[in-house]
Amino acid sequence: MRVLMAAAAAAAALFAAGCTSGPGHAAASPGHTAASPAPLPPDPRTAPALLKIATRFNHEYDSGDYGPVYARWDARSQAIITRADYIRRHRDCPGAPSAPSVTESAGPGPRGAWLVHYEIGGQQLTDYWFYVHRRWVFDLVLSNPSAVTLYQLSPGKYAAAIGCSH
Repeated sequence: MRVLMAAAAAAAALFAAGCTSGPGHAAASPGHTAASPAPLPPDPRTAPALLKIATRFNHEYDSGDYGPVYARWDARSQAIITRADYIRRHRDCPGAPSAPSVTESAGPGPRGAWLVHYEIGGQQLTDYWFYVHRRWVFDLVLSNPSAVTLYQLSPGKYAAAIGCSH
């Protein structure tokens, strides 16, 4: 009987804890917001760390895993298109198949930017990254201004512009 009572008390405590507002729990009353998710660990501010992150970023893009790609964008880039719209556009209108990217190097660049050099099918490309709040973030505006123009279009005009007929 003692075991049953202890189990009942434990279940009641867990139930009550699940219904309270506190760190990591949504507030029960209107006007309060849920606690932020746990912060990500800081990225090392080194060229090898950026090279590793950019290589993973390019691989995720190449393989169609667009959520983590968008998560690495800086705030200015994320203001151009929502995460959901970015993922939807790429899912609904995938680009033409291309050779996978080969991320080659990372190092300091102009005005606080770090440059990541990579190659796709023999074409040399450069992305701009910044170290912000202990995280490496990708700058779409500097790296791919033509994509910015496309993302600012309505979904229908975007699809037409890239030759997608979904």
